[in-house]
Amino acid sequence: ENENILNTIQQVTQTITQAFSTGHKVWFCGNGGSAADAQHLAAEFSGRFYKNRKALPAEALHCNTSYLTAVANDYAFDEIYARLINGIGSKGDVLIGISTSGNSANIIKAFQAAKKLDIITVAFTGNDGGKLKDLSDHLINIPSTITPRIQECHIMVGHIICEIVEENLFP
Repeated sequence: ENENILNTIQQVTQTITQAFSTGHKVWFCGNGGSAADAQHLAAEFSGRFYKNRKALPAEALHCNTSYLTAVANDYAFDEIYARLINGIGSKGDVLIGISTSGNSANIIKAFQAAKKLDIITVAFTGNDGGKLKDLSDHLINIPSTITPRIQECHIMVGHIICEIVEENLFP
């Protein structure tokens, strides 16, 4: 019933559909349970959601543990996503950052790096949106301070987006 969230879902589905239609990629990042959600949603695009169809170029940025531990050790954990976005991101890609607080330092830095590359940013947050609120092109902000409820809503909204994008691309 939240018109703002419904409008943002519509904008995000259009943005992701456009990115995939023009050969761009969708990147996901998160920490803890939000990393699991990021990986889950990336798999819905690169694997399948409802339809047997071609794979879509989507990936969660934390899946290479050798990279993750090396960069966290050699630089800082705050740098893990920004460094990867700088290495593999391209103008026209979409970066989806999932952070219940909206204040995860590594996602903030990734969004800052994405902005410099003209990568579209989508934040899934809770509460007041945190620092990601001002760094995102699209903010899906769940109006709650309870982490499990925020995460449950994130995966539900993510599934809605996956379903609509899949239908847009493979009617």
